[in-house]
Amino acid sequence: MTTSFDARVLQASIGALELFGLYLGDRLGLYAALRGGAAVTAGELAARCRIHPRYAREWLEQQAVAGVLEVAGAGDAETRRFRLPAEHEGVVADPTDAAHLLPLARMVAGIGRVLEDVVAAYRSGGGVPFARYGADMRHGQGGINRPAFSTSLVDAWIPASEGVAARLAAGGRIADIGCGQGWSAIAVAQRFPAAEVWGLDVDAASIEDARAHAQAAGAKARFECADAEALAEHGPFDAVMLLEVLHDLARPAEVLRAVRRALADDGAVLVADELVEPAFTAPGSDLERMMYGWSITHCLPTQMVEQPSAALGTVLREDTVRELAAEAGFRRTRVLDVDGGFFRLYELRP
Repeated sequence: MTTSFDARVLQASIGALELFGLYLGDRLGLYAALRGGAAVTAGELAARCRIHPRYAREWLEQQAVAGVLEVAGAGDAETRRFRLPAEHEGVVADPTDAAHLLPLARMVAGIGRVLEDVVAAYRSGGGVPFARYGADMRHGQGGINRPAFSTSLVDAWIPASEGVAARLAAGGRIADIGCGQGWSAIAVAQRFPAAEVWGLDVDAASIEDARAHAQAAGAKARFECADAEALAEHGPFDAVMLLEVLHDLARPAEVLRAVRRALADDGAVLVADELVEPAFTAPGSDLERMMYGWSITHCLPTQMVEQPSAALGTVLREDTVRELAAEAGFRRTRVLDVDGGFFRLYELRP
């Protein structure tokens, strides 16, 4: 059964507004206060989170109408009680849960802040720097990747690349290019305490976040605000990771060449990028729709800052990954047989 386009636009508008409700729940600590299933009144939530009771009541009612919260028992507006169902906790209240999608709201909010800049970039052919999207995009992107980078990366992805886990366990060296807020490097450092783990990113704010997260976790990882060119000076590395990074690079082949120079002759590169279709098809799946949505509002504009740019956008298909790897001097590229969630995992070998 098809849905008329006008109804779809209406549903998209409702969805956008509900994302903003999720955003408020995140930023104000409302979901955290609702963890554990205890039912609260608006007044109790307001006192717990230090917000105005009238705002608390409206947000609770909106969340209940949207089906995020349950109404626990009868009562008037002041005495009505609300609770967060256990099955929703992972999605909105547990940052380590595989189902944690709350950070998407912060990413959308980050895009909303700079839409005027995006409009101007479309007209000029220029770009919008990543830093302009602000803390919401930075924390949203770090948060949405944290569950997979903290678990699947060390449980499945690295072990699927032959010999890498053993080398790290024996004190090998690994670099994380475009490490963002550091969750991937921290997970590697915790799983392989003998390894030397480097995280590099060109965004200074992300590196500061990564250092703080590593200190809080007691993880031995080194974070530097630098690009891939700096990596070769400190090689060789047994492994290099580019996790949801390759499609964002203005000069991806140059970066991969720098990675190749920094890599040991028998080392491996682990690339995680979007699990998109082999070729363009319209209409597309929900995943393709989401990836193109990120592309037109965030990924492509950030890539267009640096010129000339490969301007890959978000939708990086397998054939393009193979072409870039070959251009950079890698002789073997294979898709790893692992569950990457939203990602396809590639192994590049010299």
